[in-house]
Amino acid sequence: MSNSRSLILILTLFCFLPIHFNDATAENVAVGDDAPAGVTSLGGASLSEGAALGDAALSEEAAVSGTAPSEEAVAGNDEVTASSAIVDSETGVITILFFGDSITAGYGLDIEQAFPALIQEKADSLDYRVDAVNAGVSGETSAGGLRRVDWILQRPFDIFVLELGGNDGLRGVDPDHTRENLQQIIDKVSSERPAAQIVLTGMEAPPNMGNSYISSFRQIYYDLAESNDVIFMPFILEDVAGEPELNQPDGIHPTAEGHRTIASNLWEVLEPLLAKP
Repeated sequence: MSNSRSLILILTLFCFLPIHFNDATAENVAVGDDAPAGVTSLGGASLSEGAALGDAALSEEAAVSGTAPSEEAVAGNDEVTASSAIVDSETGVITILFFGDSITAGYGLDIEQAFPALIQEKADSLDYRVDAVNAGVSGETSAGGLRRVDWILQRPFDIFVLELGGNDGLRGVDPDHTRENLQQIIDKVSSERPAAQIVLTGMEAPPNMGNSYISSFRQIYYDLAESNDVIFMPFILEDVAGEPELNQPDGIHPTAEGHRTIASNLWEVLEPLLAKP
């Protein structure tokens, strides 16, 4: 890979770092681990002061009492109930819950341009009865997701798309910690919604982290997919990372076209899980 292409990939992967919320997740959403005091994100939003880098625990108030997403942030069709099959036996609606960071949230775009909404559009165009729920939070880490998932599990769903870990890679979090956090999320989902299908999407660490770390980080997702027997998409930014025309003018965040590419790739994974009524 050329030096210029490596730089583009590094910048692209930094799309996870800024703490930014779309309108659909703007209020009362759970945050991930914050960056050190005084750090300003690439998106221009100041990160909270006094926070530690990596997996430092938030205060009880920050981690539990006012940080769960509002009902509007993750609300879909609350009448959809879990069943022993993927399709709800009464309504025929399949609820897909997308649980992730800024990639899922659609940083810098309208929520309708983010890939979960595009999955909804694709399903509608093919007469699948799908309720796509965007529960993405920009800036989220695997540790932040683990703190947030219990709240998310209060609502029913049939497919759980897990897209987390990019911020861990950017911060150099020990891959064993990331692995354990993601495993606990999978365990909680499996325990609370045993009939639900889990789709795990992988991520790559930036090239400047070194070959050893990159390899260990990548292996997290392959190991989790195999040990938990979940559906696996190896790289959520496949065909997007490092492509200037698929990223916003800052060279960091995927454009609407980039999200269309993500949605197209992910659709190939999701469609076999759907059934028409």
